[in-house]
Amino acid sequence: MVEFAGTTKAKLDALPPSGEKAALQKQVEDLQAAIAGKAAPDVVAGLARGLAAQLVKAYPVPLVPTAVPEVQRGKSLYAEHCASCHGATGDGKGPASRELNPPPIAFTDKERASERSIFALYQVIGQGLDGTSMASFAHLPSQDRWALAFYVGSLAYPAEDAAKGERLWKADTGLRRRTTLESLVGDRPAVLDTALGENVADKITAYLRRNPGAVVQASTSSLALARTRLSEAVRALEAGNRSAASDLALSAYLDGFEPLEKVLAVHDGALMRRIEAAMGDLRTSIQRGAAAEDVRTRANALDALFVDAETALDPRQATAASSFFGAFTVLLREALEALLIVIVMLTLLRKTERHDAELYVHIGWVSALGVGVLTWVVATYLIAISGAHRELTEGFGSLFAAIILLWVGIWMHGKSQADAWQRYIHDKLGHALSGRSAWGLFGLTFIVVYREVFETILFYAALWNEDNASAVMAGAGAAVVALAVIAWILMRYGRALPVGKFFAYSSALLAVLCVVLVGKGVSALQEAGWMPMTPLAGYVRLEILGIYPTVQGVAAQVATAAILLVGIWNNQRRLVQ
Repeated sequence: MVEFAGTTKAKLDALPPSGEKAALQKQVEDLQAAIAGKAAPDVVAGLARGLAAQLVKAYPVPLVPTAVPEVQRGKSLYAEHCASCHGATGDGKGPASRELNPPPIAFTDKERASERSIFALYQVIGQGLDGTSMASFAHLPSQDRWALAFYVGSLAYPAEDAAKGERLWKADTGLRRRTTLESLVGDRPAVLDTALGENVADKITAYLRRNPGAVVQASTSSLALARTRLSEAVRALEAGNRSAASDLALSAYLDGFEPLEKVLAVHDGALMRRIEAAMGDLRTSIQRGAAAEDVRTRANALDALFVDAETALDPRQATAASSFFGAFTVLLREALEALLIVIVMLTLLRKTERHDAELYVHIGWVSALGVGVLTWVVATYLIAISGAHRELTEGFGSLFAAIILLWVGIWMHGKSQADAWQRYIHDKLGHALSGRSAWGLFGLTFIVVYREVFETILFYAALWNEDNASAVMAGAGAAVVALAVIAWILMRYGRALPVGKFFAYSSALLAVLCVVLVGKGVSALQEAGWMPMTPLAGYVRLEILGIYPTVQGVAAQVATAAILLVGIWNNQRRLVQ
């Protein structure tokens, strides 16, 4: 212990200057004095833990893994790197242990294991342990070190207790709500022993250390991750690392709140908008140099909103009617934009007698649906699609479609006059559509449809559970029927319209959709952290029109509308000439 305290002091002295460093050095001296004076073990342990807690606050380090650790990966790493010393079962009696002094730790010793957190194991794996044969494994990726820490931390808790722990875990709603990945990683099992009793706590520890994903499967656990990231952001800002604070605040939104955004919008749209706005304001305040205390106040206000969100998202609050309505409205809303664009394209091709190109449009939307199903399989069974990936897919998809529609809308307006249409027919009719143009139709169709399929699939994945499955399926079925009716009406009356009116109405529709998509694209890129976000206080928010209260979003929509107006004016000028 004397050597441990001396090593701690030496490493602390080597740390860069900080406002908390002097206080930490005083705590180390108190710890050294307690050890030298042979103070009671609980006194020494309390001083050591207090020092560790203050050290993390003063010099923030990642307290939780960025993704759920793969415990089976940890088992393989243990066999490769650790078993020769610590033993295949973790009993400390590996083949090489006889030559080591001090001897390797027995991870199966439950009394000692109850005082070790996963975070403590992770730190030792990364740094090694001076005065022992325990070397640093910092060369392993961070996620591998977390996996190894979880596996090692499970060895003192029998595998047969894990099944009992799973039943206890699923039966205790309060415990599930309180437990986050941060608390699972940071708390010693002894803390859980005190709260639940040793018998129950040991079984739950056996389960969770083998199945850490259990704490992030529930929707409210995503909010727990948002809380963790915001807390880390505040600590990083207090330590003077504004860049890390900004990244952590962005992660709080993308990885914590964004996956629940559309589901919460179904249950309480006003609350969803308040949280989204508050998280945007917090990120902006960090970027503009706000004090740590101001950011902490904003984070505390968000925590209160998260409590309201957890109540709204509680599965017990959901009814069959709300699940049906949510599934119906989201599919109808998300698919309608793509449907309108596809219908306009098909009707245009039929009116211009380009039947050879219709196949490319159909291949485009069918392929988008197929890739959407594949996305669902991948997101459900293989990898987790991050919030950044979701926002970037929506953002770039929206802007790409908007650029194409901008050109098409102006072009169609130019053909809305009868004489212009006759010239177009005379010049173009009978000529085969080029391969590049045909595949361009395929690409546009694929992008606009896949963008909506992608969003809808992620929403349904968040909404779905065994209790509401039939209501969700019924809502989706009703939305499909409604979309089919809308498509039939549009196709029928679109063919009946005179050519000039069809082009005029379609160009107006595409112009509106273009402005909408630009607004949505800019908003998505802002939420992904790829564009700055300057809030417009008091400005209206209309998601259906892509209008969001930010300077950049409104400016982009105004610029797009201006380009459209210039294009229309230019068409009119040429007609007059």
